[in-house]
Amino acid sequence: MSVTPQQPIGIFDSGIGGLTVAHAIKKLLPNEDMIYFGDTAHLPYGDKSEAAIQAYSVRIANILLKKGCKVIVIACNSASSAAYELLKEYVSKDTHIINVIDPMVALVAREFQGKNVGLIGTKRTVQSGVYNRKIEEANKGITLHSLATPLLAPMIEEGFFNNQISHEIIAQYLSDPALADIEALILACTHYPLIKKEIDQYYKGSMKILDSSEVVAQALYAHLKSKNLLNTQAGSTDHFLVSDYTESFETSARMFFHDAVQLEKHHLWE
Repeated sequence: MSVTPQQPIGIFDSGIGGLTVAHAIKKLLPNEDMIYFGDTAHLPYGDKSEAAIQAYSVRIANILLKKGCKVIVIACNSASSAAYELLKEYVSKDTHIINVIDPMVALVAREFQGKNVGLIGTKRTVQSGVYNRKIEEANKGITLHSLATPLLAPMIEEGFFNNQISHEIIAQYLSDPALADIEALILACTHYPLIKKEIDQYYKGSMKILDSSEVVAQALYAHLKSKNLLNTQAGSTDHFLVSDYTESFETSARMFFHDAVQLEKHHLWE
């Protein structure tokens, strides 16, 4: 199937977390049309089984393919660990898939050789061991200290960030002995950039906090440029699809994209 620069970029996540990736992509690639799918009916993915996440991801990929997306970005660590390999096989003839894990692993391998690096993420991401495996494969002498932080994504989905409740939960997690003596911290959930400022405050600005949104945007730019698929025509449009309407999603989407946000409900099994 021939792909043209004018086709949109597809991005999906279980809810609002992937909006951090979408925002970074839009900032770097303002001419690109974007279709964002938030699977709000099934959030969060972090406590779902691998089979369930794969089923949701295939359905969403089908929707984005029907919309003519030239590339699909899995803007979710849980879906990247559970469904990337399956989706890569499933859509390889039609489009290119980018996940949020590989660009971050490449950055860590390049910049933190021989260091102790921390990671916080959902139970699904941490239990999958995908970051440990890929960082070990890079063979750069990096020791990864991972901690599952299951309360953070639902807390953020409900709008609890930058307040006393979020400060206390974040401090409780970051003070865990598993994260002692680290020199950088990977935010292995695309929700977590929304609390990046609070995490930075906890460490008093002394910790290198690694946020995948900008790293993924750079990986997407590199792919589109290498394939001559960068859209150079000014004036782009963004579409936001959700599997269930939630007020928190609309509020968060408007925080990033202002009045351009018009939500369209689209069930996965339509």
